[in-house]
Parts: sequence; structure tokens; C-alpha cells
Amino acid sequence: MGLRLFSRARTQGPAPQTDGPKPSTAEDPLEQAAQQGRWGAILNGEGELRRHPEYKEHAKKAEAQIDAAFGIVPEGYATLPVGINDDPGCDEEDTAIEPFLLARHATTNREFQRFVDAGGYQNLDLWPEEIWPHLIEFKDLGESPGPRYWRDGRHPRKLADHPVVGVSWHEANAYAAWVGYRLPTEAEWQMAATWRVRSSAHVRRRYPWGDALDLRHCNIWASGKGGTVPVGEYAGGAAPNGVSQLIGNVWEWTGSDFGPRDDEGRVIIGEMAMKGIRGGAFDTYFPWQATGTFRTGLAMLARTQNIGLRCVIDLPR
Repeated sequence: MGLRLFSRARTQGPAPQTDGPKPSTAEDPLEQAAQQGRWGAILNGEGELRRHPEYKEHAKKAEAQIDAAFGIVPEGYATLPVGINDDPGCDEEDTAIEPFLLARHATTNREFQRFVDAGGYQNLDLWPEEIWPHLIEFKDLGESPGPRYWRDGRHPRKLADHPVVGVSWHEANAYAAWVGYRLPTEAEWQMAATWRVRSSAHVRRRYPWGDALDLRHCNIWASGKGGTVPVGEYAGGAAPNGVSQLIGNVWEWTGSDFGPRDDEGRVIIGEMAMKGIRGGAFDTYFPWQATGTFRTGLAMLARTQNIGLRCVIDLPR
């Protein structure tokens, strides 16, 4: 993969559809996108996708698929600590959140497999140029491009419906872009987890289901699972919009830089760029770290066993 990777031309895609016989599925970009579940890419399609003679039909299908897989997060607020100290009374900032759609579950191994099979790791259009030298490091146990704990480009079958883990922030971001979505900001993620909607009540929750920790609603260390569980479990811990497992199972990458300030207001700069992660995981020992408001970050190149991703799609404006 090494030298060939950087001599490869950027992916251009097939030429726009013109009059003539309908291409086979393998040659038809719109049919391919549908088979790969790239519903966001279809709905936001530009150029050749939107000019396709069957675009309207596929766009309606994409809308239905997104409606089933995403929950709407209403407008509201998120209050984030300004500094690294998040004790009561610390300096905080309110962020207004516009409505958006959040995936009802974290991205699974089965879903991420489509990205790998489609050559996502070789499509340089999905990766910023400064990260190209690191692409040869994004490989699995069999030395193939893919999440760290896969083997030979394949996920373990028994974990198909578990959240994908062992992906860096760059891999998570590339997948989200490929499928036509994006990663949530920290403020958006917190709004979804605390449900601080714009209303006269002006109340926020500690957890998506309420204010008290309930091990029947989340997979953290104290739950005793010892690993990830399928994304369909712990339905009782879902937010009011049906978005599940925001707390526990896996931490989730956000699109926000993580650069907290110390008690004197100085930005804390680490050796490597960091992004915010949220929600806690199956191995989160301290329950206070698995809440809707706890903040932490991780190096963007980290590929650990307890971090996955969840996607967002913007509402039309």
C-alpha cells in the first residue's frame, strides 16, 4: 500500500450520466450510493447524482431511510465549562443549538464495512492532505486498511451490530463525509444528551433518561458487560427522540477541538492536536465521567478499543 498510495490520482468518479443505455449498477454512481447506504450523499447530491434521471426516486428513498435512522434534536442550549475545572461554580459558556438530526445509534461495524469495501481508505478526496502520510498507519490486525481491531479488512461477524471502534478521529470524519453526514460538535452532542430544549422550563438532565444513574440504561464498568454490546440494547436509556446509548458502550468522537483553559484562562496545549470525546464507554470506571456533561478529549490519531462515532445531518434551511 505504501508508495502506491501517494502516487494514486485523486478519485474523480464516473462522468455525468448522458442519453443512452442505462449503466449497470457497478457503473451507476447513484445505484452504488444507494447500495452502500450513503443516504446523506444522495440527499445532498450534487453534479452527476442530481442530474441522474432517477434522482428524485432515490432522493425520496434517502429521506425515508434517514427519517428511520435519525432522531430530530430540537433547538436548545448547551452549557460547557470554559476551563478544565468543571466543578460547581466554574466559568461556563452557553451555546445556542439549532435543530439537527442525530443518528439513533453509533455507527456499527457492519456500516463501516461498506466504507472499507468501497475503498474509503484509498479515496484521497476524503482525507486532508496533511494526513496522507498517516494513512499507511490506519490498518488492522492483518495489515489491511481498516479499523485497528479488524483483520484482513473484515470485521468480526459476531460484532456486526456492535459500534465500530479502533478508529481515529480522521477515520471517523472520513466515514461521515463519505456517507454524506458529519460528526456532531461537542455542544450539539451535549444538547442531545441533556435535552436542554428551548422552553420556559429551561431544564437540563444529567443523563438522556433523567437525573439519576441507572445501570439498566447504560453499559459502563459497573454494568459488568466487560465489552461493547449491540447498538440496539439499552433502549430504556434513550433520549426522548429515540437516540440511544449516548451514555456508555463507547465514547464518541465529536467534531470540536479540545483545548480547555486552566484556572487562569490560559489554553492548555498538548503535544498532539485533540478532539472532544463524549459519553463514556463500557470500561468507564468512574460513573461521574459517563454523563451528558462530562468533557474530555483525545489525540486525533488515537485508535482505541473504546471510542466510536455517531453521525449528524443538518436540516434543510
